[in-house]
Amino acid sequence: MRALALDVGSKTIGLALSDTDRMIATAGHTLARRGHVDDAREVARVVAEREVGLVVVGLPFELDGREGRRARAVRAFIAVLREHFTTTGVAVELTTWDERFSTAAAERTLIEADMSRARRKQHIDAMAAQFILQGWLDAQRPEPRR
Repeated sequence: MRALALDVGSKTIGLALSDTDRMIATAGHTLARRGHVDDAREVARVVAEREVGLVVVGLPFELDGREGRRARAVRAFIAVLREHFTTTGVAVELTTWDERFSTAAAERTLIEADMSRARRKQHIDAMAAQFILQGWLDAQRPEPRR
């Protein structure tokens, strides 16, 4: 089954999806935030539509590793999302991943691709979700033997 990553911001949620072998992450689209309940409903729709078995939510830690205001807001959304999955019978695993540098990495990638500022703004959250998901996928692979 596929994995889905969420880059949860105050105005949008970027989505990225893995292939069925969970090797490669691909940037998806961006959802406009409409409130935790509506957002959870929309994520659940994507989970069902894309046959997702795992949702990885980027957790925006502070640079020193502490959980600040933004991380607490994301955790509040995760709680609503988990409750929605439970009450609607959606069988999906939910986990978090440190996303401290995902947006900066996505921004650099889009700049290197010579994308205009307006286009970067449209794609940055989905690209950040791709970085979150690829980081999580890579961390799940066993170390090669030497």
